[in-house]
Amino acid sequence: MKKTKTLYIVQAGAIGALYVVLTMFAQGFDLASGAIQCRFSEALTILPFFTPAAIPGVTIGCLLSNILMQSALPDVIFGTLATLIGCIGTYVLRKHRILCSLPPVISNALIIPFVLKYAYGMTDLIPFMMLTVGAGEVITCVIFGEILLNALFPVRGILFADDHTAKKI
Repeated sequence: MKKTKTLYIVQAGAIGALYVVLTMFAQGFDLASGAIQCRFSEALTILPFFTPAAIPGVTIGCLLSNILMQSALPDVIFGTLATLIGCIGTYVLRKHRILCSLPPVISNALIIPFVLKYAYGMTDLIPFMMLTVGAGEVITCVIFGEILLNALFPVRGILFADDHTAKKI
């Protein structure tokens, strides 16, 4: 039991750290904020398909990234909430491999445009921003996320094992 809890914390921490690193990398190319965002880190929202530890990992990674990028407080709160909702949706749909990458797209497309309008004063219409944010999320969550899912699927028993399913390396 104690090993399982430790493994959960380690997995969540590693995923959160990876989210921050990938977000900072995208920020270096000015891709991590704005109406069309392409945060490579959002591909990690597929990881709850493999482990529930990804839910706090990705969420805390998003929170820390938003703080490190000095995002507006509503963005820190509601951007992180959108990612949390997306991760929970991915976990809930983990039995449906084709659909599990959609919840982060939907939650971000519905929430982030309001953040952009009211926290950053963007003047684009909300429906237009829903399309642009949704497009960025489709690129990162659906396309990159599915590539990541397919790459990790063969080694899921090694990377995301618990005490009962662990394989010897």
